[in-house]
Amino acid sequence: MRPARSRATRQRLALARAVLLLAFVGLAARAGHLSLFGERASELGVRQRHTAISLAPERGTILDRSGNELALSTAAPSIYVLPEELADPAANARALERALGLPRGSVTKRLSGRRSFAFIARWVSAKAAARVKALDLRGVGLVDEPHRVYPYKDVGGALLGFANIDGKGVRGIEQQEDDWLRGSPRRLPVERDGSGQLLVDLGDEDWATAGGDVALTLDVAMQAEARRALAEAVKSTGARSGVVVTLDPATGDVLTLAEWPGYDPNDFREVPYAETRSRSFLDAFEPGSTLKAFLVAAALENETLRPGDAIDCENGSFRVPGKTIRDHHPYGMLRPEDILRVSSNVGAVKIAFRLGPETHHAMLRRFGFGSSTGSGFPDESAGVLRAPLPGRPVDHATLAFGQGIAVTPIQLAAATASLANGGVLVRPRLVSARRAPGGRWQPLEPETVQRVVSEQTAATLLDMLESVTGSEGTGRRAALDGLKVAGKTGTAQKFDRSAGRYSEDRFIAWFIGIAPADAPRIAVAIALDEPRRPTHTGGAAAAPLFARVATAQLARLGILTEPRPAPRVSPTTTVAAATPAPTELPPVSARKPAPVKKRRPVSEQKPKPVSAVSEEDRRPVAQHKPRPVPEVVRLAGRVLLPDLRGLTVAEVEAVSRRSRLPVKITGHGRAVEQNPPPGSVIAVDVDVSVRCEPGTDPI
Repeated sequence: MRPARSRATRQRLALARAVLLLAFVGLAARAGHLSLFGERASELGVRQRHTAISLAPERGTILDRSGNELALSTAAPSIYVLPEELADPAANARALERALGLPRGSVTKRLSGRRSFAFIARWVSAKAAARVKALDLRGVGLVDEPHRVYPYKDVGGALLGFANIDGKGVRGIEQQEDDWLRGSPRRLPVERDGSGQLLVDLGDEDWATAGGDVALTLDVAMQAEARRALAEAVKSTGARSGVVVTLDPATGDVLTLAEWPGYDPNDFREVPYAETRSRSFLDAFEPGSTLKAFLVAAALENETLRPGDAIDCENGSFRVPGKTIRDHHPYGMLRPEDILRVSSNVGAVKIAFRLGPETHHAMLRRFGFGSSTGSGFPDESAGVLRAPLPGRPVDHATLAFGQGIAVTPIQLAAATASLANGGVLVRPRLVSARRAPGGRWQPLEPETVQRVVSEQTAATLLDMLESVTGSEGTGRRAALDGLKVAGKTGTAQKFDRSAGRYSEDRFIAWFIGIAPADAPRIAVAIALDEPRRPTHTGGAAAAPLFARVATAQLARLGILTEPRPAPRVSPTTTVAAATPAPTELPPVSARKPAPVKKRRPVSEQKPKPVSAVSEEDRRPVAQHKPRPVPEVVRLAGRVLLPDLRGLTVAEVEAVSRRSRLPVKITGHGRAVEQNPPPGSVIAVDVDVSVRCEPGTDPI
């Protein structure tokens, strides 16, 4: 019995060993299969060990022209969570909210529906990061992310723009150069150590994903001073806002782009998006009388005007169909230089009518108005420049002194720079060079757009604009000691849409300036939005700001000067006395262009006034003085009928002969009535009737 029982036991043990061996072999085969051929199982194993997160790339640095860092990236801690790893999600969420000072329920809401990864807070302070780390929560980790920092804060915010929390450029240079600055996102593995804590492998090749660097044309020292001066000017004049744009005329480099109020791009999340725009590139305003400078340049270039021409300014009132053009003071005969100096609207309209609407519009387009400057700045405005409508002389008339057109400060600065650059329009340049990570700087060359006017025309116009900053000019507060300054003031009425007319108490105060005028180094455009009376004009608000800004900027360029105290001049001292009517001008084809000037003439070489004016005559024209004989302005084959009232019979006949206009005169003495009335646009063969009476005082 015993041998049989022993044999059975041995058989059972052998069977058990065989079963266990087969099971072991089966498990080993399955494990091998899963390891070698089971992709899904392999991924599951990897996920049980670690996951991966994607971080924004490290953006390149933005520097000014001297190498000062205007925008750079630093490391800032961010808190992330793997929700499926949390031991007690509700309790962990409350602990994180307390450590980070977040609203109750915010972490739970953020984790809702997430399993693999979620950021809880980004760019937190070092103290907040330390509090989270001290919690020692399973499934919660910290990682350093690139954080954009702007060391100069609001000094250049409008120009620089900002990069959002995901590392994308949103405004300004950050948006313009985003493709170059941004680099490539980084995907980093997240592993768990033996205790379950999350660890991020940062690797050692972060340079491979970094963005390139950008050097701007901006001078941060000039920018800071201009912004300080602008802030004080806005405060002292009660203006809503202001802009100062400075260009290097030779290269188009934007040296200064100061705006007030500004914003700190470090705090972009706390600023309304609309307030982060650059007014210099995106906002367009009517330029007012600054446009007269480009009108005169266009007329000189097209030889419809000569520097010595005498233009009848109609004693400050000139009727065109649909509007009476008025000056602040009554002026008689003025040269183009004097029209710019006293900013006569009537004189500007007379010049515009000589030039013609089509040519005027085409020349303004050549100066860059009505189209983007091509600077590359995001969303740059083209402004507004409408083509002239036939039969609407009033539109052409108002365009002569800057109404019915809208320009951006950068457009006006670029056009001003073209006058300082010998008549060549250069594209405004914001970026001077780029550098790839670990590479060398690659400079960007200035771009010439086109020649707008000849060198001779530009030099002649600068001569004229020097009179604006002279002792009797509207821009005398922009004068600098020991330097010649060319400039032009502008006071643009803002259009009141609710009332359907131009406002009587809301203005844009402008000044454009070039210094030194005989060897230009800077071209400046300044605008103050709605300064309060009595400092609401370009001469009272913007011109003094130019003097302060130009003084600091020229000092930066090695030219020492200071604002010249403006003389106290009563309004009557700028009024030119009436002069005899000019003789008929020779035809355009008979005029010979003067030779191009090789250098800027000194003030002693300027042409003398049309007539000597005594101190007694430097006052508004009295009614007992004879009226000058008016001009007849031609408009595309038609004529704009002048005011003949107050003229003698002989003077009316002289107008008729000079203009070849048929005039029927009745009576004798002086004209008291005319038909069609003054300001009518008529054909050249339409009879004009004038009634005269003896012993009538001139009007």
